[in-house]
Amino acid sequence: MLVIDVMTKDVVTVKKDTPVLDALKIMLDKNIRRLPVVSERGKLIGMVTQRRLEGLKPKSGAPLLWQIGNLVARTTVGDVMRKQVITIRPMDTIESAVAKAQAAKVGTLVVVEEGEIVGIVSTNDVFYRVVNPTLGIGETGARIVIVGGGEGKKMEQIISTINKMGIPIKITWAIYSPTNKKNNLVVHLETDDAQPLVKELTRQGFEARQVVR
Repeated sequence: MLVIDVMTKDVVTVKKDTPVLDALKIMLDKNIRRLPVVSERGKLIGMVTQRRLEGLKPKSGAPLLWQIGNLVARTTVGDVMRKQVITIRPMDTIESAVAKAQAAKVGTLVVVEEGEIVGIVSTNDVFYRVVNPTLGIGETGARIVIVGGGEGKKMEQIISTINKMGIPIKITWAIYSPTNKKNNLVVHLETDDAQPLVKELTRQGFEARQVVR
């Protein structure tokens, strides 16, 4: 899967001379926590977050209320934005995007193509659009795990058996298990009862079980 498949395309941006209160209002109205900051030509020049704006603190000296009012009135997005923004391209893979976000310890990547912002992708996007379907969260159907079934000809035999029994496959993937030190095959099926398949695979010598999602 590619970044373009999960990114949000309608990106809300602000310019660096936007007052911080205006930027915060936009975030609250749009229910977002980050705003890319762009130049007059629309080029990405920074990022501002809700936490950064809400963390503004006045300096000591004048009365507190006067300080806060004065600070807010004078402060713009350009004063508080983070200038180093981690970007990704729309045709990059989700795997590379996640690796890049984890390495930089950020939750959001701006998607850029030829210097223009074309989208934004967050770790939440990956969870809802990639991880959730893969784990079957909110999905109908049944899931089975076949120990060691993710290896070569075993996988081919298992998939062939499922097809012969006429059970539609929704998702299939192999994952290494530290517990049994084997590549297990996980298959999400478009059926509520996978026990007939489990029995057939057991008869063929596989260790298979239906699991609760």
